Amino acid sequence: MTDWRPPRAGVLELLRLFSGDGAAADRYASACLERTKVLEPSLRAFEYLPADVTRRPGPLSGIPVAIKDIIATSDMPTSNGSPIYRDHVPSADAWVVDRLRHLGATIFGKTVSTEFAWRHPGPTVNPWNPSHTPGGSSSGSAAAVAAGLVPLALGTQTLGSVIRPAAFNGVVGFKPSFGAIPRMGVHPLSPSLDHVGFFARRIDDVAYALSLLSGTNDNDLHGRPLPAFEISPEHGLPAKETPRLAVVRFSKWSRAEPEQQKVFDDAVATLREAGASLDELELPALDRTNWDTIQVILSSEAALIFGDLVERFPDRTSDHLKSLVQTGKANTATAYLAAKTRQKTLLADFIGRISGFDAVLTLPAFGEAPAGLAYTGDAEYCAPWTLLGVPAISLPAGFGKHGLPLGLQIVGAYRQDYSLLRTAKWVESALKFDPGHPGIS
Repeated sequence: MTDWRPPRAGVLELLRLFSGDGAAADRYASACLERTKVLEPSLRAFEYLPADVTRRPGPLSGIPVAIKDIIATSDMPTSNGSPIYRDHVPSADAWVVDRLRHLGATIFGKTVSTEFAWRHPGPTVNPWNPSHTPGGSSSGSAAAVAAGLVPLALGTQTLGSVIRPAAFNGVVGFKPSFGAIPRMGVHPLSPSLDHVGFFARRIDDVAYALSLLSGTNDNDLHGRPLPAFEISPEHGLPAKETPRLAVVRFSKWSRAEPEQQKVFDDAVATLREAGASLDELELPALDRTNWDTIQVILSSEAALIFGDLVERFPDRTSDHLKSLVQTGKANTATAYLAAKTRQKTLLADFIGRISGFDAVLTLPAFGEAPAGLAYTGDAEYCAPWTLLGVPAISLPAGFGKHGLPLGLQIVGAYRQDYSLLRTAKWVESALKFDPGHPGIS
């Protein structure tokens, strides 16, 4: 392996390197592919690898981006994590993939997803300990970034499928505001909840990605453009000065692993010492009703999307998907409409309660990645923010008792993604935490 490329180099760090070294830019993706072929038999993060990694011109020139395998690519199969689509090659790229190509990114293969981004897991292991899950549903994307195979990967989140695996793998995960990135060509799970997001190594990297990929499409009826912003690859994102943070623990705090609680409390103390103002905040209505509300919306919409599929292919769909469809079909129209109304009410209440705060600080998960690959982890600390559609970031912050990463979650107001990213940049700088390299790399 060449020694000019740090395995954990971030996107902006690489772009600065490439601007003065065209040869390095030309060979970077090839080096990533070489490294991936060595590690892939153990990591199993990819469904497909690229045949051509030739550099293209553009602001992301030379940067390989891995694509979650529910996001359509016209030059390689998109299996959606299902044997039904094993050899399916879409006729067109997803909106976000097409945009990446025009930006000069190298589309670096398809990463393993759970079946249709729901609960039935794929073969990917956690690069910190292969006997543990990497989380889901964006399993391969999170693991590939953590293992140093790519500096940027696309994921999706409908419950906790960006934030939770980012925390489990010790990388940055970012779920932008609902509607910030068009989802045309992304297989739906629940259109009222589906988000496209990113995995990377630095806050700067996900901020730069959002600045280039935020947009709208007339065919995505949920799209709502973010206020435009630009990030300089040379200087990165300007951090917000000494933010005011709301510390949200929720009633489920007692179920968090002691090591996760300690990492969180230590981070609160560190941030306070660095000058931030931190105040405990309770969100009783959201705490009490978010899980039931999001489950009704998700299962109802998923039943409509997958009902026919599980009937046609009972031998090629999992019990997880069948159960989701069954649950959704049992919901009444009144229950679904009530949940959708409650979703709007809870967002309005949240906006009022965080007035005066720059962001919320909370947990991304209950602790370390669970042992085994059958269970991808609990999404209860992610679900409130997915339900509200507000931007959320997972940031590495420590390790648990088994040596697996633990994180923090930072949440902002709806469509205030740029402000949240600046706050997260300040938190990242104040914590000065680098998880280092996982064992598999």
